[in-house]
Amino acid sequence: MTILATIVVLGVLIFVHELGHFMAAKSVGIDVQRFSIGLGPTMFGFQWGETEYVISWVPLGGYVKMGGMDDEVTGRLEGGAEGAAGEEGEEGEVAAEPRQPRPGDFDGKPIWARTFVISAGVIMNMLFAFVVYTGVNARWGLQESAEHRVGRIVPELLPAGAEALSELPPGALLVSIGGRQVNHAGDVRDGFLEAPAGPVTIVTDEPRMEIEIDLASDPQQRAQILQGLLLWIDAEVGVLSPGSPAAQGEFETGDRVLVAGGVPISNWYDFVDVVEAHPDIPMEVTIEREGRSVTLSVTPEATSEEDPVTGETVIVGKVGIYQPFGELVYRDVSLTQAVQLGYVETVGYSRLLLGFLGGLVTGRESPRQVGSLLTIGSIAGQAAELGLETFLRFMALLSVNLAILNLLPIPVLDGGHLVFLGIEAVRGKALSLKQRLKWSQFGFVILMGIMIWALSNDVLRLFGI
Repeated sequence: MTILATIVVLGVLIFVHELGHFMAAKSVGIDVQRFSIGLGPTMFGFQWGETEYVISWVPLGGYVKMGGMDDEVTGRLEGGAEGAAGEEGEEGEVAAEPRQPRPGDFDGKPIWARTFVISAGVIMNMLFAFVVYTGVNARWGLQESAEHRVGRIVPELLPAGAEALSELPPGALLVSIGGRQVNHAGDVRDGFLEAPAGPVTIVTDEPRMEIEIDLASDPQQRAQILQGLLLWIDAEVGVLSPGSPAAQGEFETGDRVLVAGGVPISNWYDFVDVVEAHPDIPMEVTIEREGRSVTLSVTPEATSEEDPVTGETVIVGKVGIYQPFGELVYRDVSLTQAVQLGYVETVGYSRLLLGFLGGLVTGRESPRQVGSLLTIGSIAGQAAELGLETFLRFMALLSVNLAILNLLPIPVLDGGHLVFLGIEAVRGKALSLKQRLKWSQFGFVILMGIMIWALSNDVLRLFGI
């Protein structure tokens, strides 16, 4: 399942990305010599018109080879044996006399056309994610957690007027908010966001309670309530990060945590508290698995993160367990609402990834979190086992990742080519072929370094290092 899921995910996303370049090139009159899914030697291919369509052996990317493309390093990376388009001297030096581009060559087109072609792969990946998120919401509806019990109240995050929420004990079942009946997590969210400003009564069961808060008219203060009132999450193992301390400790999806570090665990937040309090400190965890009790050992990995209350950077423990999905309900949405949700999810995940990349640069995020094809394959397999909807959402999320990572200003990536075009637009002429080749070689080294770094992270995690 894992291998098949990985092949499907990578094959579809690479095809979508390269199709963007292909269609954009055709639309502005650029000759396309080869359309390849995969890199390296050709596994299978055929000729149709001016273009050779191939599937290559190395499933780590793809390429569209266009007339006049003179990036020799990219050609080698993509498995193109044709080499650069420029003339070379007897010792491999680029000739001083540049060749004259033909009408169908990439470098014969204006900057706006070349920018469009280079950007089209990223645009297609973002459009693909948007369409998938929209389609999933239209087909299954808006996904909501069926849970509407109180998990934890964080008083420091509650806005003025909502302090009475601190009286609610963990496990209390939210019945109504301002007279609006609550049946799932979506009702809790909508209840606080849509209730009229002023006094609002909150009714719970198990135990039966009534409290009153003063709801502000400011939407930001209302949203702040949802940060301070956390809904219940069972203390179960959801998705495991490949090679993480938990995976090394033989935890399995579905394990229910009973005791961690000697502390009885009632919900997810209790478990997180104990794990975060043990950075690089071994601890025992007793779990329930298939009706029997099992005690496992795990050493949480020390990680830097921002404290949500103080905003300070703190060192906490992480074991690589994601919270369980829990029971889900679906709310029917119109096509217009599905489109809006597709946009919100695409933009939201883009911001999350950009924030993560920013955290890597500033040191707020650990470089050990970066994974390679091994991580993608493992998560793809787990997503496939959870059903088509989850698998499609994972594919859309990975498409967003591919789009943003391709925009990094590294020569040989789309972002690097856009930098070259930006320099050409500013100075009025392109960098020389020799300069572009030199920078592309440098970018190739950087890219290989990132790939080795990511792969080494996965290998180290597999060995528990």
